[in-house]
Amino acid sequence: MPERALTSRDWIGFMTMVVGMFMAILDIQIVSSSISDIQAGLAASADEASWIQTSYLIAEVVMIPLSGFLTRLLSTRVLFTLSAAGFTLTSVLCALAWDINSMIVFRALQGFIGGAMIPTVFAAAYTVFPASKRNMLSVLMGLVATMAPTLGPTLGGYITEISSWHWLFLANLLPGALVTISVWLLVDFDKPDWSLLPGFDYMGLAFMALFLGSLEFVLEEGPRDDWFDDHTIFTFAIVAGVAGVVFLWRVLRYHQPIVDVRAFANRNFLIGSTFSFIIGIGLYGSTYLMPLFLGRVRGYSALDIGTVMFVTGVFQFMSAPIAGRLASVLDPRVMLGFGLALFGAGAYAQSLLTSEWGFAEFFLPQALRGFALMFLFIPINAAALGTLPPERIKNASGLYNLMRNLGGAIGLAAINTVLNDRMALHWTRLVENMPAGDPVVQSFLAQARAGMSSAMGAASDNAAIKLLGNTVYKQAEVLTMADAQFLMGAIFICGLLLVPFLRKPRAAVVADH
Repeated sequence: MPERALTSRDWIGFMTMVVGMFMAILDIQIVSSSISDIQAGLAASADEASWIQTSYLIAEVVMIPLSGFLTRLLSTRVLFTLSAAGFTLTSVLCALAWDINSMIVFRALQGFIGGAMIPTVFAAAYTVFPASKRNMLSVLMGLVATMAPTLGPTLGGYITEISSWHWLFLANLLPGALVTISVWLLVDFDKPDWSLLPGFDYMGLAFMALFLGSLEFVLEEGPRDDWFDDHTIFTFAIVAGVAGVVFLWRVLRYHQPIVDVRAFANRNFLIGSTFSFIIGIGLYGSTYLMPLFLGRVRGYSALDIGTVMFVTGVFQFMSAPIAGRLASVLDPRVMLGFGLALFGAGAYAQSLLTSEWGFAEFFLPQALRGFALMFLFIPINAAALGTLPPERIKNASGLYNLMRNLGGAIGLAAINTVLNDRMALHWTRLVENMPAGDPVVQSFLAQARAGMSSAMGAASDNAAIKLLGNTVYKQAEVLTMADAQFLMGAIFICGLLLVPFLRKPRAAVVADH
């Protein structure tokens, strides 16, 4: 099959879409480091403020699988233009929010409308561009998909520090407008197919939204509310289970399903999507744990945290040209195995952390993880999307990207559960091994009292005991976060078991097998 003749207009249009995808992914994380500032500005409680993120994520996971159908219905150009324009407009509305309720509504709209940009870029890369360009495009998309979550919390903290939280959203205005206009003028990859509209599966959409929305709610709120001990969490879990079964039944029986779950019958797509799920765990898990440790245990500012975490981004960029070149000569399964082992080693190395770790100690683990990411994204993209026929890629791209988001959501829920459960365990064990008469304990208390003013009198005893309690709590936090890092590394190492089951992708696919 001859390769499509590409023009400079195609390339510029696609690169503009990549910028839009970067904005959409970045906005998931850029708000996370400034939630407390937004909470104070809107006079909201901590529980209410958590919905600033939850509403965005719930709405986004509904749109991502729906984007495949909408791309075929409206065309890439129309859908991406509407998505970029809506994302920009709702960003301005978020900045103008007058209370927490309006913010939650605007964030949900922002997540839903903007969610179409991410899978649309992946679909365009595998339907518009020839196989000879895909390794390069995988490098580009991989950098964007991994750099945005890494930079998000740091960039958000920096913006809030030098201005106000409103600029977290207003910063989208100029690039969003440029992306909207450029895509409308430059992108012309396909044509709309309005014949799909009469058979639109409204019932499938309703149950998909109910299933994914309820599942995301359970995963977001479960760790905070003791999971099924909370009546609301339990109710939504039941709703998610029932809606999921009905949704699956519907898409398998309806003549024009809203999501093509039969793509999972392709072995490479199934395994590739599983690896996308694993990447989501590692990507969002490490981005969550690092700032948590550096902020809570070391007391670093947002800028200090950004300096430490910048190492991951540097090594991602360093590995991109190497991985891109090797992809054309190496079996992708070899690259994938190398990437999994390297990321797992980086996570394991980070599980050896102590309360004194800083930039120097985190350098090697972050370098390993950052270097590994391109060796994961390129072969996984090729395996999952490179073995499907072109007519199935638009729908499959939504499912593929959804798996990464679900991996992140389920991974973060698991990490928070580990942090809660293991924190109690480590605290108990540390206290049990510190009897009142222990010479080390007595020496610590004596030194603490000696460093306090003699005028404090008996109050110095209480202050010394409180200082000891804080020290023990900090050590329990360190051990707990080390457990979470070890678990994350183990997941990547176990992922090596799936690599032999992948088929080597061919240069082009003309039929589904």
